Amino acid sequence: MSDFLNPINEPILEYKSGSPERIALESALIEARGKVLDIPMYIGNKKITTTKKLKFSPPHDHQHTLGYFNEGDATHVSNAIEAAIEAKNNWAVKSLEDRSQIFLKAADLIAGKYRAKLNAATMLGQSKNAYQAEIDAACEMIDFLRFNVKYLYDIQKIQPYSPEGIQNSLEYRPLEGFIFALTPFNFTAIAGNLPAAPAMAGNTVVWKPAYTQIYSAQLLMEIFLEAGLPEGVINLIYVDGPIAGDLIFKHPYFAGLHFTGSTAVFRQLWKTIADNLSIYKSFPKIVGETGGKDFVLAHPSAKAKELATALVRGAFEYQGQKCSAASRAYIPESLWPKVKEYMLMDLKNIKMGPVEDFTNFINAVIDEKSFDKISLYIKNAKSSSDAEVIAGGGSNKTKGYFIEPTIILANRPDYVTMCEEVFGPVLTVFIYKDDEFEQTIELVDKTSPYALTGSIFSEDETALDLAKLRLINAAGNFYINDKPTGAVVNQQPFGGSRASGTNDKAGAMFNMLRWLNPRTIKRNYNPPSDFGYPFMK
Repeated sequence: MSDFLNPINEPILEYKSGSPERIALESALIEARGKVLDIPMYIGNKKITTTKKLKFSPPHDHQHTLGYFNEGDATHVSNAIEAAIEAKNNWAVKSLEDRSQIFLKAADLIAGKYRAKLNAATMLGQSKNAYQAEIDAACEMIDFLRFNVKYLYDIQKIQPYSPEGIQNSLEYRPLEGFIFALTPFNFTAIAGNLPAAPAMAGNTVVWKPAYTQIYSAQLLMEIFLEAGLPEGVINLIYVDGPIAGDLIFKHPYFAGLHFTGSTAVFRQLWKTIADNLSIYKSFPKIVGETGGKDFVLAHPSAKAKELATALVRGAFEYQGQKCSAASRAYIPESLWPKVKEYMLMDLKNIKMGPVEDFTNFINAVIDEKSFDKISLYIKNAKSSSDAEVIAGGGSNKTKGYFIEPTIILANRPDYVTMCEEVFGPVLTVFIYKDDEFEQTIELVDKTSPYALTGSIFSEDETALDLAKLRLINAAGNFYINDKPTGAVVNQQPFGGSRASGTNDKAGAMFNMLRWLNPRTIKRNYNPPSDFGYPFMK
C-alpha cells in the first residue's frame, strides 16, 4: 500500500534556541513585520481588491500595521457562489487520486518551505507563541490534509455485498451544490480544514474566515493554489457575516455548512437554513463545532502536582482561547491547598508579552472586543461576594490586549464564570467536600449546556468508572489524568454535542462522510424475462 495511505502524525518541532527551525522562524517573523500587505479576495480566477481596505495588526502590538485586507460586499458573495458552481462539474469528475495529490502537495509545502512563514503569520496575526503556532498551523493542518485523504480512500472501500449474478456498489459523489465554510480566528488548522475537507471530497466552497485570521487564511489559500488547486474550487471572501448569509442561505444550490464559532451564531444559522428549506435542491448538511465550558474534575485520590500542571496548561495556553480550554475545575477540599500552592508558584514564573520573545508563555487575546468582555468578567468577580480572584486579574490594552492568567475561586457552583463561556485566560475553581464526589459529578453534568471536552484526575479506578458512566454525555472528548486540550488528528477525533455542536469529529472519517452523497448502483447480470413468481403456481 502506498505511503500516503499510511500517514503518520507530523512531528512537532521544539524551537530550541539555536535550532534550525528557531532561526528560520525568527527570520520569518522579522520579514513579516517588515512588510505591509494588501490582501485580496480569491474569487474564481481573480484576485479581488476593493476601495475598502481594513487594517490588521498583531493583537500584542496593535499599533503596528501588518497590512490591509480588501473587504467585499454582496456582489462579491454572489460572484463567489457563481464561481463555485461553475467550477463544480470539472472538479467533481476528477478522480480521488487527482484531488488527493493536490492536498498532499499542500501538506508537503506546509511541512517544508512554508512552515516558518505560516507559523509566523499565525504568531503575528493571532498572537500565538511558537509552540502553539507549531502544533496548530503546521502540524495539525498537515495532519488534517494527510489523514483526510486516507479517510476518503477508506470510505471508498465500504461496499455492499453482491450475491451471484448481481453487482452492487456504492459510488461516493460530492453534494449537489456548494459548501459554505465559516471559520474561526483561534486555529489556523481549523480555518484551513473547514474548506479543504469538503473540497477534497469533490465539493466546491465559499470560504469566509474571521477577520482576525485573514492573515494566515490568505497564506493557506496561496499554498492550496501553488499545490495545484483549480481556481474557483475554494473561493475566499472577506465580507460581513449577515451580508454573506443573506445571499448564501437563500441560494437553491446551497448544499452544506461547515462551521466553527459561537453557539448563538450556529443556532441562528440553523434556524435560517430551516426557514429556507423549500428553496434548496437538497437538504443541506450542517456540521458545526461551537462553544465549550470545559471541566476538570478531581477525585480526592488525584495527584496534586499533575492536576495543577494540567490546569495551568489547559486553562492558560493560548490565553484560554481554545474551544477546549479548561474553564471550570472541581477540586476536593483536602487536595486544594497543595493544588493552589503549585498553581500560584507556576503563575509567578509565567511571563506574558509579545510572541517575538520566545520566553513568553502568555500572549495577547485576539482583539479589543474580546479584551473588554473578559475584563468585565474579572472586574465583576472582584466585587462579588460569591467569588474571589486569587491570582492574576490584571489587564492592559495600551500596546496589546494583555490579560493576566486569572484564577477565580467561586463560593457557589452556579457562579457566572462556572457556567458561561469566557473564552479567555480565566479559570474558575469550586471546592467540594471530599465525601461529595458523586454529587459533584452531577454538578459537572448539569451546570453547563455545553459538552465539548472534560477531564477527570483520579488514581481510583472505581471513581474513574463512575465518572465515565455518569458524564457519558457531558463531553465529546473525555480525558483521564490529562488536560482537556490538545486533541491530535487520528488520535483523539475532536467534537462535542449538546450546545457544543454536531459532534462530527474533525480529524476522523465521521467528518468526511458528511461531505459525500452516496449513490447505490445495482447491475443484474441475469434479468428476469417472466413477470410471474413461483408462489403464483
